[in-house]
Amino acid sequence: MPGRARTGPRAAFRRWRHGRPFWGGLLLALGGGEILLTEKASLKVVLHIGMQGLAGYLLPALMVLLGVLILVNPAQRLFYSLTGILLSLGTWLTSNLGGFFLGLLLGATGSCLAFGWLPDQEPRRGPLRRRREAAARRRSPAPVTTGEEPA
Repeated sequence: MPGRARTGPRAAFRRWRHGRPFWGGLLLALGGGEILLTEKASLKVVLHIGMQGLAGYLLPALMVLLGVLILVNPAQRLFYSLTGILLSLGTWLTSNLGGFFLGLLLGATGSCLAFGWLPDQEPRRGPLRRRREAAARRRSPAPVTTGEEPA
């Protein structure tokens, strides 16, 4: 029912999610988590441990932190996303080629999404909806004018 206001936990989460760059923060945090997991995995394919091991753990941990901060404090999303993209690119050198490319790509994509997010935007209408609205305007009769101006 389109006219009724939605209630419940799912509707509350949806309202919360629309007020912040949710997907950007989530992807940045997931990218950092994936890189941390590849550091801790007992793989015999580990390509590069990192500079004395500390930076290999520090950069992805900061990526996770920045992803959470983007979700909690969207007003500072520009600083967090710029720092996140720098950290994501830094993991190329420090953490198994950025978590075998997957963590690096997730972090870079999430940072870009958070940077490009704009608050309080009107929802976009798809091309089909625009065509339907234009057709409805053409079908509706034009207002009749008498040529006199109202007093």
